[in-house]
Amino acid sequence: MAIDFTLPITSGGEFTLSALDKPLVLFFYPRDNTPGCTVENQDFSALYPEFVALGYEVLGISRDKHTTHCNFQKKHGLQQQLLADPDETVCNMFNVMRDKTMYGKPVRGIERSTFILDKDKNIIKEWRKVSVPNHAAEVLDFIKAL
Repeated sequence: MAIDFTLPITSGGEFTLSALDKPLVLFFYPRDNTPGCTVENQDFSALYPEFVALGYEVLGISRDKHTTHCNFQKKHGLQQQLLADPDETVCNMFNVMRDKTMYGKPVRGIERSTFILDKDKNIIKEWRKVSVPNHAAEVLDFIKAL
């Protein structure tokens, strides 16, 4: 079962996991306004109505600040809301923080990951080391097969 959390959400105010009364697709991505993360968010946004029709909420989460998320969401017309986790609290709860190498230098960042939580907040499926192409469609197909 996922641990309850509260984070700022782009729709305004805060999102608290325990207050959500439906299943959830929660996807973690490294950073707003980078090529892969932009495509991933656009893919989930394009399929958002289908997730909602199946009774699911979809939320993206990264370490970006709330204002950065709001600008990113507006710039790309994203339908799903984004959660800001600059302190890595929820990232650590879901164990998505990894040591990586970027341009030959060690860095710590989010390993692109997606989780499906049922209505009771049990994790029923997870994807780690996600490859962006077709990932959102794969998640949707998994839900349709439930």
